[in-house]
Amino acid sequence: MTRQRNTTLEALLTEYDYSHTALARQINEVVGELTGRTGRCADRHVRRWISGEARWPCTTYLLALERVFGRPAQAIGFVPRGKHSGAHLPAPPAPQEVDVHRRTFLTLPAAATVALALGIDQTPARGRLSMSDLDRIDRSIGRLDAHFFALGGGPLLSVCTAYVERLRDALAGCAYGERVEKRLHASISSLYASAGWAAHDSGEPRQAGLLHTASLQSALLATDPAAVARAWSNVALQARLEGRHREAVQITRAALEVRRVRQDPRIAALLHARLAIGRARTADRTGAARSLLAAEQAYDRVDTAGPAPTWLGFLSEGELSGLAAITHQALGHYDQAQAATVQALDLLPPAMRRSRAYYGVQLAEIHLAQGDREQAVHTIATLDATSLDSRRITGRLAAVQHTLTT
Repeated sequence: MTRQRNTTLEALLTEYDYSHTALARQINEVVGELTGRTGRCADRHVRRWISGEARWPCTTYLLALERVFGRPAQAIGFVPRGKHSGAHLPAPPAPQEVDVHRRTFLTLPAAATVALALGIDQTPARGRLSMSDLDRIDRSIGRLDAHFFALGGGPLLSVCTAYVERLRDALAGCAYGERVEKRLHASISSLYASAGWAAHDSGEPRQAGLLHTASLQSALLATDPAAVARAWSNVALQARLEGRHREAVQITRAALEVRRVRQDPRIAALLHARLAIGRARTADRTGAARSLLAAEQAYDRVDTAGPAPTWLGFLSEGELSGLAAITHQALGHYDQAQAATVQALDLLPPAMRRSRAYYGVQLAEIHLAQGDREQAVHTIATLDATSLDSRRITGRLAAVQHTLTT
């Protein structure tokens, strides 16, 4: 009979992130559970199954394979040797059901609504995690980030922290390969980062700091330079918000020293723009100007037609203009700050409602700093903050309105 490669099994190894050796090891563990004696499967067996040299493994290994992949032998690509070879093969035990009585995912009605709408309560806590599972997790995180850009943090803090808890359950209770493990840590890092921003928006600075630190720890476990750069950037921002401006500059400079970070134009543009703000806050005018130029040059290298990581979906020419405005405002250059903020509002799309509200309030603050109360009143009147869920932005807006009425 002509040998035919088992491409189905080969694809499953890729999908479940198994090397030949790792699959053999997993089979031996399952054989031990089934028979009480550890199996003797080796990588050579897996190679023979994939090459088609062995088209129907022995019954013990076949049962183990069915248990590992949660499907019958022929759905794994195996071909019976004769018409009776698989006729009396016992059905594999059904994959353990995900606990029907899951812990209460969320308690706040608004948060529960967001979680349900985004479909994030679907990650298994037991069983085998595959790359497809991680793809679904990352898509859910992307939807969380999009929600934040549109409406602000609001209920996302409890959503993100509950989802982190679920992923940590998966980390402890599921089986997975090395590549899946690293991607899972990267996803957890991303969720911690989103939770940190949600805490920031909710007026919880101390919790935001803890979440950003946790994001950094998970990023280091993922050995993902982009995730590490994002975490360091958020830690630096937290330091700046707490008034530790020199520390913020030092952290951001350290992040930019990573070669792969410098080579990613989107991340480099964001870090240089935030470095400019930090330098402005430490009265380093020359350094701030140099960093703003570096941010522009990095963004010029961005392929805007190409896909961006979801967490960087906010970064655009409009956002860079807004960050430049913050730099000029910190330096006391109010005319330049006003021009850059107006440019940001002109460039930001309507869907970025949180950013538009943020820079709208910033423009009103700049008007007040220039003594132009009439223009500040006009700016506030045109500001669309309806349905925005950000205590941080609404608090600044209230402060401007209070100044205008006293």
